[in-house]
Amino acid sequence: MTVRVRAATSADAEAIRRVHVDSITGLGTESYTERQVEAWAAGCETADYEAPVESPKMTCLVAERDAIVGFATLTHTEPEEYVSDADAEVTAVYVTPNVARESVGSQLYTELEARARSHNFETLALSASRNAVSFYETHGYERVREYDHEFSAHLDTGVTGTVVEMVKQLSE
Repeated sequence: MTVRVRAATSADAEAIRRVHVDSITGLGTESYTERQVEAWAAGCETADYEAPVESPKMTCLVAERDAIVGFATLTHTEPEEYVSDADAEVTAVYVTPNVARESVGSQLYTELEARARSHNFETLALSASRNAVSFYETHGYERVREYDHEFSAHLDTGVTGTVVEMVKQLSE
């Protein structure tokens, strides 16, 4: 079935939230405990999914079949919490479990990277969940370090898990 990748609109916010929760709860257990997945997904309830869509400092894409089945976001600012130097950050590439490993995430990522290049970004960084590291390595990212991350820190969950800082040079 064909997937269409397009820029997200404010009307997509709730569908993006559903994809985010479904992806975390359906795929996160491959690498994290139930407690960690619950804490991670809890942040979706209060997250503002319209802000990234409307911000001129972000790119937000969705993947559609009959409904939205994935989303990806890029922040157009230098991430501060990384050891690596980057001028933009991939902040999300999520798909629903029913389309996982069907190239939907790759289609989203490819378009996100094309848009990053159109903004003349040279280096992208991200924090990958352990279950997403191989996906990003396939797309040319290199591991920088592993570190403990508090899931849904804005809720003070106190629940941490290992994530992997990764970086990719776009300039060749």
